[in-house]
Amino acid sequence: ARPDRTAAAAAGAGEGPGAGKVGGAGEPAAEGDSAGQRPAAGEGSPGADAAPRVALTRRGAQRARGPHPWIYRSDIGAVHARGGDVVRVIGPGGREFGFALYSDRSQIALRLLDHRAAIPDEEFWRRRLQQAIAARTLFGIEGDAYRLVHAEADLLPGLIVDRYGDYLVVQALTQAADRLSPLFTRLLVRQLAPRGVLARNDPRVRELEGLERRVEVLEGTVPERVSVRAGRATFEVDLRHDQKTGLFLDQRENWYAAGRYAHGRLLDAFSYHGGFALHLAPACDSVVAVEVSADAAARIRRNADLNGCALQVREANVFDELRRAADAGERYDTVVLDPPAFAKNKAAVERAVGGYKEINLRAMKLLPVGGVLVTCSCSYHVSEQQFLAIVQAAAADVGAVMTVLERRGQARDHPVRLGHPESAYLKCLMLRRIG
Repeated sequence: ARPDRTAAAAAGAGEGPGAGKVGGAGEPAAEGDSAGQRPAAGEGSPGADAAPRVALTRRGAQRARGPHPWIYRSDIGAVHARGGDVVRVIGPGGREFGFALYSDRSQIALRLLDHRAAIPDEEFWRRRLQQAIAARTLFGIEGDAYRLVHAEADLLPGLIVDRYGDYLVVQALTQAADRLSPLFTRLLVRQLAPRGVLARNDPRVRELEGLERRVEVLEGTVPERVSVRAGRATFEVDLRHDQKTGLFLDQRENWYAAGRYAHGRLLDAFSYHGGFALHLAPACDSVVAVEVSADAAARIRRNADLNGCALQVREANVFDELRRAADAGERYDTVVLDPPAFAKNKAAVERAVGGYKEINLRAMKLLPVGGVLVTCSCSYHVSEQQFLAIVQAAAADVGAVMTVLERRGQARDHPVRLGHPESAYLKCLMLRRIG
């Protein structure tokens, strides 16, 4: 099974500079204000009718003044709030930093919302949803399957909303997003009138927030499978059980771009539902899609039939298949590598580097001069520069000279927020072998 590319980044599990941080790191909280703890009644705690609030340490205040929307547990002081509250954020000297979403379980204690003084109300959330949805109309997205809300990058922390035709799939990945789900659902139904809304609240990152993992229909009815147009191809999608919310929608624009260079014999490795294979097939003489999952392999065949596309599906481990093909002296003019995240946290980076190098090395062995390699990484903890270095090392070991055709990322409906590097996770290199 392939992991969710974006759920971890949206929820902050294992992501970003604060991953693995514990209380006490950096500047300590003021005496009597242990991070993440409420003072006992009678020790300066507010009355029952006071707005929830969280105090920042000096370092927390410095972070709040910057572009990054997260404040870590080690950077907060006194807490007068419950997990999932919208809280007023107070810095040293009583300076106010607006409002944030509070978690009493995650190492990301605060997700900053707004620096204004007014408490966010229903109209606040309606405008934010409307703004995110309206932005998608500017992108000229082909098809009826795409992302409507991309968490912090759409100013809606912890919330994912994807459209699949007449249906919406939502993920609430933090305590506050989970508590606000009924409101978000009501507002989405009012704005978009979907036939059904499905909650895919099954990512493991919810457990780090103390939340139950579950899949449930929130509104209307949702069939077992739907047929949607994603990019320039038709896909059958199981919204309840397929990876992520159904499709890897973040690759849509890379499907198009790769089509400009694809030719000859195509090998699409880690094909999943055949996104690259189906989009590149018109430019290629033959197509082989490799997928280890029997269910996914069957879905590739079904999607190929839906699109009138002739291709061969090999149900195999990609590492083994690349090794076998290279040893057999097979050649492909175009190779696509779109693996799952090899590094889900910092501790896994070293092993991930070895995995990325191996598949790229073996893929390059299959390329003749003039061949094209499309290689991807959705591991946030492997930076673009690291990924380039890995691919360069693989080329050196093979003795291949490669040029960069394009350096790309995720599709525009998965926006990257400046100052929030965790929102930029997908790397896609399009390379050509010249020697």
